[in-house]
Order: sequence, then C-alpha cells, then structure tokens
Amino acid sequence: MAFPTTMKAAVLHASGGPEALTIEDRPVPVPQPGELLIRVAAFGLNRSELLTRQGHSPNIRFPRILGIEAVGTVAAAPGGALARGQKVATVMGGMGRVFDGSYAQYTCVPAHQVRSVRTDLPWEKLGALPEMLQTAWGALLRGLRLQRGSGC
Repeated sequence: MAFPTTMKAAVLHASGGPEALTIEDRPVPVPQPGELLIRVAAFGLNRSELLTRQGHSPNIRFPRILGIEAVGTVAAAPGGALARGQKVATVMGGMGRVFDGSYAQYTCVPAHQVRSVRTDLPWEKLGALPEMLQTAWGALLRGLRLQRGSGC
C-alpha cells in the first residue's frame, strides 16, 4: 500500500504571531537509512513551539514545520527498525528546529528517538504525553538525580 506523495503541513516562513503559520501542501519527506517516516495522528502544542514561532529560537532556519513531539504509525522504515503500521511516539531531538517537526501529516525522524507504544488511549490524549513525560523524567532523573532506594 503506497502513501501519498504530498501532505498538508503548518509551515512557518518567518517569526510572528499565529498568522505566521500557513497551511501548505508539501512533499512527504523521504526517510533515509536510520530514519522513520511517521504518519502523524496527533501532537501536543508546547510553549517551546510558541517561543520558536515568536522568534526566540535564533538558530532556526526558515521555512520550518514546527512540532517537537508526535504520535502516530510507522509509514516507512528503510532500516527495518520498526514495522510499518506500528504505533509509535517521538519527542524532541531536533524536531521542529533542526529538521521539520510534527505540525504535518507526516514527519521523518531519526529511528533512535522513536519508541513503540502499546496503549488504547485515543490519539488526542496520547499526543499530549511525549513531551510532558520527557519533562517529568528529566526533572526526576537528571535534575534531582533520583535513584532506586533514595527514599522517594
């Protein structure tokens, strides 16, 4: 089963207000070995994307598709890292800043930052979790350096 060659995406051509995001037809990205193409089912809206849109991410190159997290299904995996159709989640790692992110029907990301998920949560709830969980995990394990048996 082939997927489309074009997709809808919210594209940012320059910093600005919400009107700076424009819905456009874009080519579906083609994954290279070590990457996965995800058919995006949902994504969260995050403060960092707001700040990037407003111009507070000085190294961003335009045009850019924002979005630092996504959930969906594997559309293509040239390296065979995950099976086509598998439910997955991804977060950060340059999404929406270094390379195009999740404000699109498809996103292409490094396979190492994608995790398979097994859940019955609806997409709209699952889509809000990756960055939120990453923030909590980082605060507890990196910020506070909690370890097993630390009394928490």
